[in-house]
Amino acid sequence: MPQITRRKAANVDIGGVVVGSAAPVVVQSMTNTDTADIESTVQQIAALARAGSEMVRITVNNDDAAQAVPAIVAALAQKGWKTPIIGDFHYNGHLLLRKFPECARALAKYRINPGNVSIGRKDDDNFRTMIEVAVEHQKPVRIGVNWGSLDQALLTRMMSDNAQLPQPREARDVMMEAMVVSALDNAAAAERYGLRRNQIILSAKVSGVRDLIDVYTELARRCDYALHLGLTEAGMGMKGVVASTAGLAPLLLAGIGDTIRVSLTPTPGGDRSEEVRCGQQILQSLGIRSFMPQVTSCPGCGRTTSTYFQELAERIQSYLVESMPEWKKMYPGVEELKLAVMGCIVNGPGESKHANIGISLPGTFEEPKAPVYVDGKLFVTLKGDRIVEEFQVILDEYVEKRYGRIAVEV
Repeated sequence: MPQITRRKAANVDIGGVVVGSAAPVVVQSMTNTDTADIESTVQQIAALARAGSEMVRITVNNDDAAQAVPAIVAALAQKGWKTPIIGDFHYNGHLLLRKFPECARALAKYRINPGNVSIGRKDDDNFRTMIEVAVEHQKPVRIGVNWGSLDQALLTRMMSDNAQLPQPREARDVMMEAMVVSALDNAAAAERYGLRRNQIILSAKVSGVRDLIDVYTELARRCDYALHLGLTEAGMGMKGVVASTAGLAPLLLAGIGDTIRVSLTPTPGGDRSEEVRCGQQILQSLGIRSFMPQVTSCPGCGRTTSTYFQELAERIQSYLVESMPEWKKMYPGVEELKLAVMGCIVNGPGESKHANIGISLPGTFEEPKAPVYVDGKLFVTLKGDRIVEEFQVILDEYVEKRYGRIAVEV
């Protein structure tokens, strides 16, 4: 697969995880627990980290939350999790970081939304205080501009200036420009107050796909700060997944983006880790990183009136998810494994030959047998009512033989 040329960006160390053009694109996520509830927050962070989140952001919005941060970080360390924890600050971050220095020290990074501090109203004293705390504790900062809380003084001024032009730009284009200007102006201010360029990450969050692509393309053109990508308020279910993929993919293929988050709205009581798996799958589908063995399976048609191949694909996918935590420790490189579960003879053998392991199940009216291909060659033909179990044994033996040898050699 062709290599993607990454945009040049400063490399930022976030609690031992490096982001920037010299490092892989990082997947991060955010909790939705009450941060003051230490046990629930620790459990959710651990679940997100277990799913593959390489950094986790938590809300720090009041005294109780700020006081809980050191205990959360300590509890995670006791459980063996070294995942960097990012503090998300709005409105009162300048007060909390000064009042609770243990919180300021425990966090790996601060996220500041300049539109929700004093920027644009009277002065930038609150923003400056937060940057000075970051400098004092040598913590990186993400300056996160969001179109839902954009600096209104800046936007008003730019809209007014635009109205005076002989050919005014569209209001949407002025807003996109205002987001870029806000991010760059605040980054410049952070550097004036002592933060180094390699301690700054920028983001410009919007909820429209075309807007996301346009604003980050322009932001990337005008700076070499590391960039965090994400569609803000992406939505729920299929809408959120598709919109996030549509927005992130063109940017990532253009080499833009150093960290990503897929901001899915979970179902009530749903699995927060879904956003992590979605982010990983976007990167893996683009050939940028590998996290999980991939299963190719056909959608089915009139030749596959049986649901047997669907059930097999689902069982194999679930088995991979369950196995990966241990497999990652035991079998380096197993995330590159490719499987094929096909429903009939039309494309079944061909797809199976392209995978490391593939099975072509019998379609409607086809002979009741399932050829299995390993590394492009016919390995065995399965028959009977234990095809699933026998295929799983072949999978386990292949993983042990191929990737276990790598582990021994390493």
